[in-house]
Amino acid sequence: MLTSQRKQLILEKLGAEGQVQSKALSVLFDVSEDTIRRDLRELAAEGRLQRVHGGALPSSSATVPFAERQFVKMDAKRKVAQKGAQLISSGQVVIVDGGTTTSELLAFLPRDLSITVVTHSPSIALGLVNHPSIEVILIGGRLYKHSIVAVGAAAIEGIENIHADLFFMGVTGIHPEAGLTTGDFEEACIKRAFSGRAAETVVLASPEKINTASSFVIGDVALANTIVVEGDIDHGWVNALSEKGVSVVLA
Repeated sequence: MLTSQRKQLILEKLGAEGQVQSKALSVLFDVSEDTIRRDLRELAAEGRLQRVHGGALPSSSATVPFAERQFVKMDAKRKVAQKGAQLISSGQVVIVDGGTTTSELLAFLPRDLSITVVTHSPSIALGLVNHPSIEVILIGGRLYKHSIVAVGAAAIEGIENIHADLFFMGVTGIHPEAGLTTGDFEEACIKRAFSGRAAETVVLASPEKINTASSFVIGDVALANTIVVEGDIDHGWVNALSEKGVSVVLA
């Protein structure tokens, strides 16, 4: 079998089963595990999968720059954002993460909703400038241009002075075993810090993030109390998250 054929079959198996293991693939194709690891390494370099210990998971397409993500799965993002907005009550302190899905949340906040929004995203802050009843606290730091958010030591220091009711977390991958992941190390640190300062963490998940993984772990899926997804979702995935104590809300 040609290497290209084997790689294609690996991708097909990954798409059908949601994960692959190096040892099982070596038996299936009657090649060494070193050969399989090389295949997985090359496929990962092409962005076709995410390598993990012992095998691989589907890679997330949500790690491209903000401008490219803005128009991906927009209908789904609006649906989950609208459902997420219903979880907010007046008087709360709400942390809103940077991201294209969390940005959609702003359009569904009622004009009479009186809350305080904390964010490290200049885009989120500007999007709320004309809202009459929302106070905005902007966390500063080094601007990570890929996602247009503040990161670094100054951002962490600002986050430590907050006690919030809700944190709307943006992620690039959600997998029952690989957890909540993102494409940048510093962003993962910021998201963990925000989650640690909120009574409840909510993830707004568009379809391209489900059952995928990125390079940097934010935490176990149980770090999220609630995950909001589109109604048409795999029941096995929902059950796997429910077993970990995560509430899955269908938009």
